[in-house]
Amino acid sequence: MIRILYIEDEKEIGHWVSKELTERGYEVTWLESGDGIEQHIALNDIAILDVMLPGLDGFSIGKRIKRENKELPILMLSARTAVEDKIEGLNFADDYLTKPFHPDELVARLEVLLRRYQKNDDVLELQHLKMYTKDMRIINTLTEEEILLTGKQFYLLQYFIRHLNQILTKEQLYEGVWGESYIEGDKTLMVHIRYLREKIEINPAKPMIIETIRGIGYRVKL
Repeated sequence: MIRILYIEDEKEIGHWVSKELTERGYEVTWLESGDGIEQHIALNDIAILDVMLPGLDGFSIGKRIKRENKELPILMLSARTAVEDKIEGLNFADDYLTKPFHPDELVARLEVLLRRYQKNDDVLELQHLKMYTKDMRIINTLTEEEILLTGKQFYLLQYFIRHLNQILTKEQLYEGVWGESYIEGDKTLMVHIRYLREKIEINPAKPMIIETIRGIGYRVKL
């Protein structure tokens, strides 16, 4: 599960964003200031920072985070739309999103940053599968044989794993993996999932890894 460090002092916005992200399968640590930020940096995969905060502002906190861990992606959130503010934020942060914003756009930007900073030394395990993200290899631990996937099949499976236990719609999957809006009737996703199941499922006719949620989408769960 992707862990997000979220710093926002406005309670209404903080509750809303935390709820949206949690419902989409992320684990969120929400703080109202940068106090004690050091203990959280190593525990999270990405940071979302508001600019206007009590004490240290988001710019100062973001620079401190990058000094501690330059590989932790940072997304700035702010109602300040001036070009000067955006430039200041992007001098150290990886993206800058102005308020108000739609949660779908927030998630899309998070996914872009997570793909960009994907940890190359991760080993992910799911049932009988062991995934090595560094060289994009998957091993069937029952047979010790390598499962060969295409690049798109690998990223599709990786996207499911980032959202374990979450029901993902066709729209979410298409936008998250292909980076494009889903067009009703498009069979691309369905075909890719069928081929992926043929490679990773013990019995593709009765899939145990990629579950179909009728009328909604798909889910991978532990």
